[in-house]
Amino acid sequence: MKTFLTIFVLTLLNLTCARAEQAAAIELKNKSSFVMEASGRNPFWPIGWKPVAKANTSEHVGPEIQPSAFVVSSITLDNGGRFAIINGKAMQAGQQFGLQVGTQTYQLTVKAIEDGRVILARRDEEIIVPLRRK
Repeated sequence: MKTFLTIFVLTLLNLTCARAEQAAAIELKNKSSFVMEASGRNPFWPIGWKPVAKANTSEHVGPEIQPSAFVVSSITLDNGGRFAIINGKAMQAGQQFGLQVGTQTYQLTVKAIEDGRVILARRDEEIIVPLRRK
């Protein structure tokens, strides 16, 4: 039994050494690499997919939104945060909402809530809406 076990262990060692020599002898011809394209293509997009260039959006921006389109009925300034009631909905700084004018919906962001006024942002313009007191 000891002889069989000794032969078995020696055979395993011999096979392990032979495989290690074969593995060292294998050399890759082409190593894979990744080079970021100059176009800045997102690597998570499907291969071959190219984004469609956006048209000049300044033509499709729409009319300027007047501050009269909004009703700021209440402003709360507290240590926990700043809140304003805009068109009947509670909003806080950084919140986005949509304003529907006719069939068009405009996306706006509450940029800041200050004492007596709210500053809204739409693309690159700011809309300052004063608090309406009755």
